[in-house]
Amino acid sequence: MKIETTIEQLRAALSQARKSGKSIGFVPTMGNLHDGHLQLVKQAKNRCDVVVVSIFVNPIQFGVGEDFESYPRTLDADSLLLADAGCHILFAPTVQEMYGDKPRHTTVQVSGITEILCGKSRVGHFDGVATVVSKLFNIVQPDMAFFGEKDWQQLAVIRQMTNDLNLPIDIVGVPIVRADDGLALSSRNGYLSESERQLAPSIYQVLQQSAQALQQGENLSQVLQQARQNLTEKGFVVDYIEAYTPDLQTVTEFEQDVVLFVAAKLGKTRLIDNLLVNKVLS
Repeated sequence: MKIETTIEQLRAALSQARKSGKSIGFVPTMGNLHDGHLQLVKQAKNRCDVVVVSIFVNPIQFGVGEDFESYPRTLDADSLLLADAGCHILFAPTVQEMYGDKPRHTTVQVSGITEILCGKSRVGHFDGVATVVSKLFNIVQPDMAFFGEKDWQQLAVIRQMTNDLNLPIDIVGVPIVRADDGLALSSRNGYLSESERQLAPSIYQVLQQSAQALQQGENLSQVLQQARQNLTEKGFVVDYIEAYTPDLQTVTEFEQDVVLFVAAKLGKTRLIDNLLVNKVLS
């Protein structure tokens, strides 16, 4: 596996593959990798000739008081994992390499779907995500890019941006990878204390209970209210628990497939999860 730290080096490394007609798969990450990330790499390897993974902790997607400075940076361990997973090129640029010295006057902004869910409490977060991903797409110029469905809203934002800007990239969503107890894998799970880690799977359990209640005919708004109450009673500080269509349109009743979204704090750790609930037509 090659490790490139500059845009020029990466483009040179990819030019020969591109000339040879090889397909390029791309997995953008912020590092501190877990099995969820490695599943993205596996999917990319199955579908593309060359797999590029980026590790870049992007400062412009962190808000004031968020964990940019403390976000785990584990490049050496990540490199070993990626090599074992079959990654061909690791792109690990510095902030200086990605943004330079001059003031940044360009921001990529996707309206509408960024103003709900995490967009309400993390103002500007998705602008930072869309901007850095558009930069990475321009640098790597992949044929396919792979994102986890745990960040369903982020995936929707990237799809919208790619479509609106006519980028010739196939965006592939990869299902959530969970621990044996159901907790969605996340780099931020490492912040949880031992007791918090034991409680954290309750999020998924409540989502499953809510899905079952919906499919048994219970009212959507009452199901969401009950889910919020259940999580609060267990010790979570709920940011939101809401339902939208898979493409993030508003719903008031369970008359079609919906995705249940939750964000909640456990101690100092903010956890997110989601669950697609299919409407079974009688």
